[in-house]
Amino acid sequence: MSIDARIYVRSSDIWSLDGPTSRSDRLVGRSRRSRFPRAISAHRCSGVRHIRCCHRSRRQAMNQSSASVKEADSRVKNLIRGFHGVRYQVEDVSRSINFYTQHLGFKLEHEQLPAFAALSLEALPLLLSGPGASGSRSLPNGERQHPGGWNRIIIRVADLPSCIEAFKEAGLHFRNEMEAGPAGKQIQLLDPDGNPIELFEPAR
Repeated sequence: MSIDARIYVRSSDIWSLDGPTSRSDRLVGRSRRSRFPRAISAHRCSGVRHIRCCHRSRRQAMNQSSASVKEADSRVKNLIRGFHGVRYQVEDVSRSINFYTQHLGFKLEHEQLPAFAALSLEALPLLLSGPGASGSRSLPNGERQHPGGWNRIIIRVADLPSCIEAFKEAGLHFRNEMEAGPAGKQIQLLDPDGNPIELFEPAR
């Protein structure tokens, strides 16, 4: 749609868009249009010209947005200091400490019972957060953080079938059966709160 709105002027009066009603009005209007065509006509943007105009505006906006994202990424990278650990939600921190240290060989680094404990296995720090820990507080919408889910830590083992047999004899529980693929074999062991730990044997 093209818009062509003209303003007609007589002395200090501004007439409506219907146009002048006398010869003197038409003369004034013609004179004003010839001297100030852009001031008395609205911008026309139609057809191919309209498409080019819109595309140019979009490209400018995208370039500005891309520059802002790159600048933000640069600032964030300067603030990241490295991997801190994996946090698991648990209901009983003491019980979880016993599970991870006795059955999986984790080392107790720090404990603040009954709310929190920090364990480690080689380069993997594991943070256990009980109901009283700051990392276990409810979300802004009221949703409670709870154990479980499908994300998990992975522990490499030497003989997975033997591990499964030994853990079952110890009364531990698995979420699934052993699976095998091109990279190796794996199974999901459950801690006392239902958090999964994947036991993985790489293919030889």
